[in-house]
Amino acid sequence: MFTRAIVRLPGSNFADGLTTVDLGSPHFDEVLHQHAHYCDGVRACGLELTVLDPDLRHPDSTFVEDAAILTPHAAILTRPGASSREGEVAAIRPVVQRFYSRILTIDSPGTVDGGDICEAEDHFFIGLSLRTNEEGARQLSAHLNALGYIASTIDIRSMTTILHLKSGMSYIGDDTLVVMEEMAANPQFGGFNLLRVSPAESYAANCVRVNQRVLIAEGFPHLRDELIARGFSPLTLNMSEFQKMDGGLSCLSLRF
Repeated sequence: MFTRAIVRLPGSNFADGLTTVDLGSPHFDEVLHQHAHYCDGVRACGLELTVLDPDLRHPDSTFVEDAAILTPHAAILTRPGASSREGEVAAIRPVVQRFYSRILTIDSPGTVDGGDICEAEDHFFIGLSLRTNEEGARQLSAHLNALGYIASTIDIRSMTTILHLKSGMSYIGDDTLVVMEEMAANPQFGGFNLLRVSPAESYAANCVRVNQRVLIAEGFPHLRDELIARGFSPLTLNMSEFQKMDGGLSCLSLRF
């Protein structure tokens, strides 16, 4: 059960952040509106939020998930693969230190974005991507192994449809992985129940189990209905403005 989450308010220069998609420029008023609803949704799942002020030095910093990986035993500060985001780690460190006495790091030349890390109970899937390199994955695996976890890598560098691993898959508990169709044949998923997401709804593969609810993006009825049919309780949130900046539901909070 999660009890807390860390979020950061979007800055007025949010639209200046990095993106690989061409969906238009986000509308800042709607960005703030959607972020507020996201925070309300996380609170409704029973979590106490630490809400950080906007960081105008880093337009992408509202995507706090990329700067840290929080486990029950230790926090691991990442080293983002985009140089413009490296300062986000130093900014999040003092906040993480409020809650964790043991903090590990990813060091150069390793790079890791938190969005490439999918935790499935004691197994961590690490995406090798344009943002997370092999050395970063090696360091992270060593940290996780020392903490008692299993880690394996999934190479998504040849995929043009997603930026991060969790853009295409999520673990929602009960041995269930939500996986976009393009990734579903991976043999590493053989021990899980798979909920396959069609290409038309692939953005919705980034969903988040928060205690008794599953947060999913609004506008993807087939996934919502399938979750209900399998006994899950989805909570839909409009993510249109964050989708324009390669962001998903998991990106907007650090949950622990």
